[in-house]
Amino acid sequence: MGIEQHQVRAAELLHAAGILPVVTIHTLDQARAVSAALLEGGLPAIELTLRTPVAMEALAMLKRELPDVVVGAGTVLTVEQMQQSIDAGADFLVTPGTPPGLADALAAAPLPVVPGAATPTELLALYARGFRVCKLFPATAVGGLAMIKGVAGPIADLKLCPTGGITENTAAEYLEQKNVVCIGGSWMVPGSWIEAGQWDKVRESAAQAAKIVKRVRGN
Repeated sequence: MGIEQHQVRAAELLHAAGILPVVTIHTLDQARAVSAALLEGGLPAIELTLRTPVAMEALAMLKRELPDVVVGAGTVLTVEQMQQSIDAGADFLVTPGTPPGLADALAAAPLPVVPGAATPTELLALYARGFRVCKLFPATAVGGLAMIKGVAGPIADLKLCPTGGITENTAAEYLEQKNVVCIGGSWMVPGSWIEAGQWDKVRESAAQAAKIVKRVRGN
């Protein structure tokens, strides 16, 4: 299976998710509990950031213990992290930005990839490598809806997952854009809730997010 098929799968995964929680955890127990709460609330996929020492172990644990959760490895910065994430069983990979060397490795990866970009030039460089689904990051800082609408014309078949600065109040407007396949956000998994073990709040916020997806997309 080549990059074309993997990109189709990436689009399918993100479209099914609608809203992708960007999760940062510091313990395995946190990873287990927050993922279960999100799933119960109606958000079946997560982007688990590789920002903490336990993240890679947590990724592997989630794939063993919570098979119904679709786990993407997020904040992939290097080829080494890419390979470690693949070995840990990640369902897909996400990067915040994609320098050329990493882009080349990701293009040959044996699973769906959502590479990050912040400018039209970066998006076009990824497009030239065969990517058709990209993460726009940090979305609001680089123009938000105006940027998304701006690139919809010249790169019409490129699907975006804007992430960074999107809130529950702005989620619907982003999802309504024709070139947005999914949005990423952390409003339903703030660090304070995770640290305090407030899983009911996570579950309730996830349920509200799932309602936004259903309202916008009608599914």
